[in-house]
Amino acid sequence: MSPRTHQRLRSRNVLLPWERRSARLGRLALSRYVALSLGAALAFGLLTLAYRAAEERARIRTTRAAIAEARRAVTAFVAELGRCPHSMVELLHPPKAGADYLTEVPVDGWGHKLYIRCPGPRPDEVAEVISAGPSGSFLADDHIL
Repeated sequence: MSPRTHQRLRSRNVLLPWERRSARLGRLALSRYVALSLGAALAFGLLTLAYRAAEERARIRTTRAAIAEARRAVTAFVAELGRCPHSMVELLHPPKAGADYLTEVPVDGWGHKLYIRCPGPRPDEVAEVISAGPSGSFLADDHIL
């Protein structure tokens, strides 16, 4: 007895010749369903990754805009008063009446406050404004200048 015949005898599902074709179609339909499900899951995963990447780029753009605004405010403060501000709060409430450097404390795209290092590390910079980045810690190497 061949292995194929033996296997047929052991199986509980005995197919008649006219039933074999529909059984193959049923298995094919099931494999199509599985393939479509896997394809849909893969597409959803790729869309999620694309959305998160776009969201991350938007947060970085927001952070760079906040850094540019804070750098402009520090430069104006130094130009008028001749010294560096002690903190961001001094840019909000400057000692000179009538001066308007910032209306609110600038935050990065992740909601963290910015840090000012004044004078800047390079001779051509008045100040360096830094964001802690996504981690919120200056110890991690993901900050944005």
